[in-house]
Amino acid sequence: MTEAVHPAPASMSAAEWQARCELAACYRLAWHYRFTDLIYTHITARVPGEEGHFLINPYGLAWEEITATSLVKIDVDGNKVGDNPHPVNPAGFTIHSAIHRASHDAAWIMHTHTRAGVAVSTLEEGLLSLNQIALQFHNRISYHDYEGIALDLDERDRLVASLGDNPVLVLRNHGLLTTGPTAASMFNTMFYMERACAIQVATLSMGQPLRAVPADIAAHVAKQYESSMGDEDDVALEWAAHLRLLERIAPDYRD
Repeated sequence: MTEAVHPAPASMSAAEWQARCELAACYRLAWHYRFTDLIYTHITARVPGEEGHFLINPYGLAWEEITATSLVKIDVDGNKVGDNPHPVNPAGFTIHSAIHRASHDAAWIMHTHTRAGVAVSTLEEGLLSLNQIALQFHNRISYHDYEGIALDLDERDRLVASLGDNPVLVLRNHGLLTTGPTAASMFNTMFYMERACAIQVATLSMGQPLRAVPADIAAHVAKQYESSMGDEDDVALEWAAHLRLLERIAPDYRD
């Protein structure tokens, strides 16, 4: 967890301020790692202790501009809660609201349109078991068929059904989505999912015969990840490293 440079505003709980600082960190890190899509797509967080309230990026700001105070609080329908000068994009919250409402564990949700992620989303088989990084997602990825731009509220139930209990949802012909109970777990999952997709795109571009990992080995490695490398302490160590990076390159994220 990161400590805020400024104390929480008088009208805000310490828990909300902590969530704001961590969500702003996610946006800045996504910018640094080139996961952004200009002003579009979202990373959202449930406001601790507030039923049906969430934090989202101000519509129109680039992700490298986002700070803890600029984040907008909204309700489950994407309407602003409280006084904030920044606009929001309610239509863009359709996917996030569906999952936030349905899953208590999905307190944090990240959706991206990266080149590698979208490329893999267009493949019939999606992410392939081609390398060690990809194997941490073996049997942990769900897929949702493309229905057009996510503006229709009636798609929300189908999104939730597609995700099931997995932390990753590949939106076919669209992009990637990861969830988690914490900012660290959500971002960690997207970081390595994006890397797995980038490696797959590079591998397929070579035009050589592929050597897929046998199914029994893939299952074995997935269990290894789950039992050793998937420990929350490891995720916390990675998150701390990410935050130290921000302290060097963009410490104003906590403003």
